[in-house]
Amino acid sequence: MSKKMRFGVLGGGSWATAIVKMLTENQEKVGWYMRNSDAVDYIKKEKHNPNYLTAVEFHTEQLNLTDDINEIISSSDVLIFAIPSAFLESELQKLTMSIKDKIIFSAIKGIVPETGLIVGEHFHDEYKIPFENIGVITGPCHAEEVALERLSYLTIASADEEKAKLVADNLSSHYIKTKISDDIIGTEYAAMLKNIYALAAGIYHGLGYGDNFQSVLMSNAIREMKRYIKRVHKMKRNINNSAYLGDLLVTGYSTFSRNRMFGNMIGKGYTVKSAQMEMKMVAEGYYAAKTAFEQKSKFSKKVETPIIDAVYKVLYERGNAKRVFKGLTDKLD
Repeated sequence: MSKKMRFGVLGGGSWATAIVKMLTENQEKVGWYMRNSDAVDYIKKEKHNPNYLTAVEFHTEQLNLTDDINEIISSSDVLIFAIPSAFLESELQKLTMSIKDKIIFSAIKGIVPETGLIVGEHFHDEYKIPFENIGVITGPCHAEEVALERLSYLTIASADEEKAKLVADNLSSHYIKTKISDDIIGTEYAAMLKNIYALAAGIYHGLGYGDNFQSVLMSNAIREMKRYIKRVHKMKRNINNSAYLGDLLVTGYSTFSRNRMFGNMIGKGYTVKSAQMEMKMVAEGYYAAKTAFEQKSKFSKKVETPIIDAVYKVLYERGNAKRVFKGLTDKLD
């Protein structure tokens, strides 16, 4: 499979911007769709995204930049979606052509609200994409550090090793190291669950808990993640690998984490609505908590998820954060 297959990135946020930056290290031309036409015009003129990672300067001759999603679909062999999960389906409704013959990779860390599915399953069930043509791009990696060209690591997962290697090669550079995995379901669920745990870490921080306790929370979170993913898709995996534990740690501890930021606001007394309005960004963990909580009731065997349960209770049952999370401390070890 040629490294020079045509790539298209869909999304206008920080992660989409970072992925375009990575691809331009290896591709002569990169397709880039964003729905904000003003941002498209601005980048063409000023050579950087006005809203995200503004320090990244692009050579615009390398970009096929457009606000027409169908233009990027038609001109690309590999599509990398970096649209927040809450808006993915509304963007896909703009399609006037089939994507079933495209190679689809998701850089989305969340659940599609309309179907309650992780992104790969949504593409398979709703758009008839074969599983061998679906992949996941996961961390541990923050877009902000990609912009600064600080050494970062990515895991590229796909059931088709050749396709995983194709994407990995095109994202690699002197500041990006990549590895491939065949655990597409496990890595995607890990990317979804770690946002819930980062949200929990933020709530605890907002409540005034310190680093000593945060380490206990993260230790319990990785074990809870392991139990949950094992119920979803049992296979041999090392939960301590970067795609699972590493991604959890960077999201749970980093000041760049929007989920931790969202949780921190909840811990400080903000309502869910007021926190969402003030952030002006999507915290994927909010949607993930509902789906993860509801999905586990369908498992054939019970799985203990005290952290997910506590986050759900605060976000969706209006539980008092201080009281709920004090109760959670007694369930951790």
